[in-house]
Amino acid sequence: MDIIQGIIIGIVQGLTEFLPVSSSAHLVFAQKLLGVESSLAFDIFLHLGTLIAVLWFFRGDIYKMLKSWWLSIGDILQGRFKQGFMEDPYKRLAWYVILATIPVGVVGVLFENSVDALFAGALYVPAFFLFVTGTILFLSQRMTSGNVNYDTITKKEALFMGLGQACAILPGLSRSGTTIAAGLTIDLDKEFAAKFSFILSIPAILGAFLLQAKDIGSTMDANFLPVFLGFIASIIAGYLAIKWMLDLIQNRSLDIFAYYCWLMGLIVFMGSIAHIF
Repeated sequence: MDIIQGIIIGIVQGLTEFLPVSSSAHLVFAQKLLGVESSLAFDIFLHLGTLIAVLWFFRGDIYKMLKSWWLSIGDILQGRFKQGFMEDPYKRLAWYVILATIPVGVVGVLFENSVDALFAGALYVPAFFLFVTGTILFLSQRMTSGNVNYDTITKKEALFMGLGQACAILPGLSRSGTTIAAGLTIDLDKEFAAKFSFILSIPAILGAFLLQAKDIGSTMDANFLPVFLGFIASIIAGYLAIKWMLDLIQNRSLDIFAYYCWLMGLIVFMGSIAHIF
């Protein structure tokens, strides 16, 4: 892998991690088109880059959540957990993020080998799920925006978005697209649905990073510069993708991503059938 290839793949990872078009599918497509095979070390740094992007963008909210969560631990010891939980929206949000992360953790543990087999299979698999992503996005845009936000979200709504994230473990099914669509389905405010989706990605990305990080030493490429520049590119692209998505979901329709997913899925499906990819 050369420097240009590393930067391109880093940009693809950063953009598609947060845009509703499936990062897993696009990484596979990009590597096929560029004729490169990503190393485990590179995958780890790409995950780290997108993690840094979302942590930095939502640093204010995350600080409040972590502070409130720690205070809620004290509430447990003092026997006033329920009172503190009801009074502080950031305490609720912190615990709801933990609750919503459970489904993807369970699915990841139980079906890891099956999902890995799908990633290693033919490209028509992620192409098919891109069609599904496009359809989910298209249908979600036909729903009226609700008013559920930081103050009114409940455990049922948080868990429903967590189930959407668990489904997105499939290659080609967008994590952000599925979770945002799930939120709109259950009357979340558009902006809050996107914010909760992005914040919900933090433990998922962190978990993937930690699972892979233990093996980084044995897979480190001697040519580290493309990996490092790809890592930097993923941070910048990820930050810009989050900013763009929050603007889009408030002021415009996400239909463009539905059309894109359908078109991309069709191109890749036809290409895989014709053995172009």
